[in-house]
Amino acid sequence: MTSPPSPLRLDLDGAALVANWRWFAARAGRAACGAAVKADGYGLGARDVTRRLAEAGCRDFYVATWGELDALGPLPAELGVSVLHGVRAEDMDAALASTARPVLNTPAMVARWREAAGGRPCDVMIDTGMNRLGLTPEEARSGLLDGLVIDTLMSHLACADEPESALNERQLFVFRGLKGAIPARRYSLANSAGVCLGQRYALDLVRPGLGLYGGTPGPAAAGRLAQVVRPHAQVVQARSVPAGATIGYGATFTAPRPMRVAILNLGYADGYLRAFGGNGHALAGGVACPLVGRVSMDLIAIDVTDAPDTGEGDWLALAYDLPAASQATGLSQYELLTGLGRRYLRRWT
Repeated sequence: MTSPPSPLRLDLDGAALVANWRWFAARAGRAACGAAVKADGYGLGARDVTRRLAEAGCRDFYVATWGELDALGPLPAELGVSVLHGVRAEDMDAALASTARPVLNTPAMVARWREAAGGRPCDVMIDTGMNRLGLTPEEARSGLLDGLVIDTLMSHLACADEPESALNERQLFVFRGLKGAIPARRYSLANSAGVCLGQRYALDLVRPGLGLYGGTPGPAAAGRLAQVVRPHAQVVQARSVPAGATIGYGATFTAPRPMRVAILNLGYADGYLRAFGGNGHALAGGVACPLVGRVSMDLIAIDVTDAPDTGEGDWLALAYDLPAASQATGLSQYELLTGLGRRYLRRWT
């Protein structure tokens, strides 16, 4: 039996996604512009994201783990995929059967790849100050990497979204100092926010992620990137609430006047978290309608008093501009994107 359609959907703007990638490509100058499609394309669907960006000219893609490769589907030979978390012993069979490159992060990974891969290309991560993943500069210079075929030597900026941070310049200085010591086909440092720091950080290849999907990674991108994700939810019930009545768990909201309220098929199980309580709103016929009461697991209440024709079965769009929603809720733009659950129908336009 065919399942009925979901009462939740994400309208995804493919033209906006491509326009955002082209903005980063232009900012990067002569550097190639790749795309981070980990976490299932930041929650949008990695296969659809990759296909659209490949058609636009993107040739380098980044996932977190070998298991995420399956989500991309079959890829043309001219596309490169790198696996950021490297290669564990448990990953070797999958890695050797794939054309994707591991990003080697530890001496053990280097040894594992050297022994099994027979000279196949890899990428290497250097930790220049984030203290997350990567070899230390001393390990990299020690001869550990001698004989490896390194496609991309990379590092990752810790504070690129804070242009005034002195750590950005320190990391750039350390990484540039490695270029002459460690041969590689390309050198890469900048993520979305790193691209916004200017072309000195672009080097040979940039790896935007958040900004592709409509997030604002740094001040230079403010107002420049298009919204890609627009959540919609269907009304389960529309009801009248008398003045003085309370709405939702904990009775935290009291109706100040007679109200019309729409109950939507949406809640924190769908990534619409409790931080939206008192901050979120939906659009009903172009009218901004505030969320009232708490966000529960599967339901929210929207005040549609000013859009009284709203009724059961109608679809409302949730306000979900990433920078604005982040400022209102205190949630990071990354959380707002990647937390959107599997109950949404994803519909590309």
